Amino acid sequence: MSSTNRTVVVTGIGATTPLGGDSASTWEGLLAGRSGVKPLEGERFAELPVQIAAFAAVDPGDVLPRPLARKLDRSAQFALIAAREAWADAGYTAPAGEDEAIAPERLGAVIASGIGGVTTLLDQYDVLKEKGVRRVSPHTVPMLMPNGPSANVGLEVNARAGVHTPVSACASGAEAIGYAIEMIRSGRADVVVAGGTEAAIHPLPIAAFANMMAMSKNNDEPTKASRPYDTARDGFVLGEGAGVVILESEEHAKARGAKIYCEALGQGLSADSHHIAQPEPSGRGIAAALQHLLDTTDLKPSEVVHLNAHATSTPQGDVAEIKALRQVFGDDLDHVAVSATKSMTGHLLGGAGGIETVATVLALHHRTAPPTINVDDLDPEVEADIVRGEPRPLPQGTIAAVNNSFGFGGHNVVLAFRTV
Repeated sequence: MSSTNRTVVVTGIGATTPLGGDSASTWEGLLAGRSGVKPLEGERFAELPVQIAAFAAVDPGDVLPRPLARKLDRSAQFALIAAREAWADAGYTAPAGEDEAIAPERLGAVIASGIGGVTTLLDQYDVLKEKGVRRVSPHTVPMLMPNGPSANVGLEVNARAGVHTPVSACASGAEAIGYAIEMIRSGRADVVVAGGTEAAIHPLPIAAFANMMAMSKNNDEPTKASRPYDTARDGFVLGEGAGVVILESEEHAKARGAKIYCEALGQGLSADSHHIAQPEPSGRGIAAALQHLLDTTDLKPSEVVHLNAHATSTPQGDVAEIKALRQVFGDDLDHVAVSATKSMTGHLLGGAGGIETVATVLALHHRTAPPTINVDDLDPEVEADIVRGEPRPLPQGTIAAVNNSFGFGGHNVVLAFRTV
């Protein structure tokens, strides 16, 4: 295979989510069908119409040294924790250069966030108003920058092939991973640390999303609030955390004897050009992204046995996604086990594509599809095989899985992975 069309594989994974502080505990929570959604606590949330969210199971301040944590926005803290786990899981023991298995010039980092350091921006504005100019942190600008998480991960691993930050709302994390695949395929890098992160559980974003009628207001039953595909769904639940994968050229991975989780086949991209916040109801744009994936890889619909759906639990979005899948996959959709893991983690916005890629990789690795919880009354418009109740075994042999991510602005990103 030429240097401009190299096979890309996944060699490491890391996560910190509402279900656990690492990828193993997150996977365990997904298989158990456990919800990470809880009531909001504290006076600052008291007036909000939405009183629920999915906080990270392990606070990053309990993991990172205090001198480091105070210089990082919460989104960057999550990204660094997930990246460290993924880096170690891939078998690297030190930053590039110190670990001779990878040269800094051949290592990249692509970590996305949909909103960036929003809590830093809002909290430091409060400091400015209440305590004055001199009390504003000198670290504020590096902390609030959307590229802060990627920059800090790049510094951590000594990445010099390129450090990037795609920003495409809730598709950001998936777009980062797709961009990283292309960095390796094109020969720009041999290894890329890629994923998504978000930390936006703050009164202002919650109030804004709530006033858009985008969030669930099922405050009385937090663990049942995120219910993709159910007829009673009424919006998403905000979550936080990060998911990161180590992508590597197959040649490089095999040369150093790395374990390989699966092949990262590629990405499909499109834009709805329909509305700044509403999905195109027929699924036209999503279908275009899926078709782009099929046209630019050797993936066949008959190979796909699992899908980690975007499925945020909004009335329009969930149905549009299934319509698009049916348009492109046709009858092959009938043998695809569909999981909607946001039913458990909530919606991590720009971090969603990261943690859902980790879940997709683990589903292939363990040949098990996680369940979707809270689907008590399946919407009759959802003509797909939704995994409910219990995890489902996936077939033996060579199989593939797809991870969907869509964002405000009409951004559509689909990623595909296959067993090796």
